[in-house]
Amino acid sequence: MSARDLSALVALESVLEAASAEGQPFSPAVSAELDRLEAFPAAACKVLDDFGLAAWYVPRRHGGRMESFSELLQLWRAVARRDLTVAVAHGKTFLGTGCVWVAADPEQAHALGRDVAAGAVVSWGLTERGHGSDLLAGELTATPDAAGWRVDGEKWLINNATRGQVLCALARTDAAGGPRGFSLFLIDKRSLPAGSYRCLPKEATHGIRGADISGIAYANAQVTPGALVGREGQGVEIVLKALQMSRTACSALSLGAADHALALALRFAGERQLYGRRMLDLPLVRRVIGEAAATLLAAEAVSVVAGRCMAALPGEMSVVAALAKAHVPSAVDEMIGSLGELLGARAFLTEVFEHGMFQKLERDHRIVAIFDGSTVVNRNGLINQFRNLARGWRDARCDRGGLAIVFDAGAALPEFAPEKLSMMSAGGCSVLQSLPHTCTQLTGAPARVQRLANALCAASAATLEQCGAYQPSPREVPPAAFDLARRYELCFAGAACVGYWLANRAANQGAPLWHDALWLEAALVRLLAQLTPDAPGLEDDMAIYDTLAQALSAPGLPRASILAPAGEAA
Repeated sequence: MSARDLSALVALESVLEAASAEGQPFSPAVSAELDRLEAFPAAACKVLDDFGLAAWYVPRRHGGRMESFSELLQLWRAVARRDLTVAVAHGKTFLGTGCVWVAADPEQAHALGRDVAAGAVVSWGLTERGHGSDLLAGELTATPDAAGWRVDGEKWLINNATRGQVLCALARTDAAGGPRGFSLFLIDKRSLPAGSYRCLPKEATHGIRGADISGIAYANAQVTPGALVGREGQGVEIVLKALQMSRTACSALSLGAADHALALALRFAGERQLYGRRMLDLPLVRRVIGEAAATLLAAEAVSVVAGRCMAALPGEMSVVAALAKAHVPSAVDEMIGSLGELLGARAFLTEVFEHGMFQKLERDHRIVAIFDGSTVVNRNGLINQFRNLARGWRDARCDRGGLAIVFDAGAALPEFAPEKLSMMSAGGCSVLQSLPHTCTQLTGAPARVQRLANALCAASAATLEQCGAYQPSPREVPPAAFDLARRYELCFAGAACVGYWLANRAANQGAPLWHDALWLEAALVRLLAQLTPDAPGLEDDMAIYDTLAQALSAPGLPRASILAPAGEAA
């Protein structure tokens, strides 16, 4: 992060800390009560509005403050660390605007940027009742007429559909449908004729109970020609590119929830007395805490690297975004589950420990793996690129210049330019394809880390060999292909860890978790335990979890942004 980015994060953290005091909008008691009432967190969102967070939803070229995607991920993570419901509710405006940033029409983008800066809430209308993630089955229509377009139909399960002023909606513009049969429109409630729309009731949800998850129905709603985003028939293409941003952004939501869960577990285990000593001093408890922390470290590496790829390797984001969205929420769900077992009944009770914050974040986080493309959807997209990824590995294709920027946290990122996103990655995945070369650069790393990295490289080679041998089925995708996609995710996560550590070790020599490659070793052990669970010596390697748990319990150690460069941890 640049000095300006860091300044924004520090300022937001200060605001959030003050707003988390007793009785304030982000305090556990207030969050718990709103969750119980299923009430929208309006006061907490106002804190973010007053801070001006929406300015980071708008690229600087369109009048906002966002220069890099990475800074937005850091800011979102800080909010999600306090209350995931608030992060989802407020952050939806960025997701709603994403298609306009991809289409990059200057006049339309500048106008939307001004509207967002003035406080407009924008939502994204993709899904419909009965169609789920099948975008090509959408029934909301936009019919051309003399005044522009007439919109009819409904969008359902839309975040902020009722509270928002503007909806970026995918509409069928060709009765035959198909990839070129849909277009995008910015539909502004404030300019619609009376009676041409109605908001659908808020749906009761298991998690994020206070969020406005509702819908909207249109009947002869008239919009102007200027409401069209991009060109007619370009809707699905723009959506798929915008999803690369939203899916990557979801990793920040997951990391925030993981930060919160780990902090609660550490606090509970550090204070709870069992058998005459602290719960945290029990070997099994240290093992669970350490394994959870290793999971978080690997997930953070994926998120940080993916966020930087958005600027430095935009042409590869069709792969990287799918990997980030499939891996990070799933890994964090598993992590939260394991920590919940430590808390026992207090992981479920609502008024005993920290106002029931653990059970709330556990419920809230489950939705992250579902929206903007579920884990299955993202793995299916990865499967479609198996052959190309295998060729990229075989030929050792790698964008060295872009990758150097991705891994080096101190390197300046190119300006955020989502119009450079691509539907498919011609070059494969540089992060993973660089792994064999990266492993040769680990001289000076502890011998055990070099051994683990070489084991990761061997597992990656075996995985990519299977990807190259995969025969696509014209009818259905076999379960084994999804398991192979999961293995590819783990390999990517390991490569992200190794590359990031190698590029930043010199700048972080004095940081506790960087010393002796502690975080890297723990993350690699965790990933290899899933990739090669039967490997000899794995149980001995897991002793690193105890070391990691002990380091995390040290007074004053940051609980968040573990992989931030020295001096940047929140």
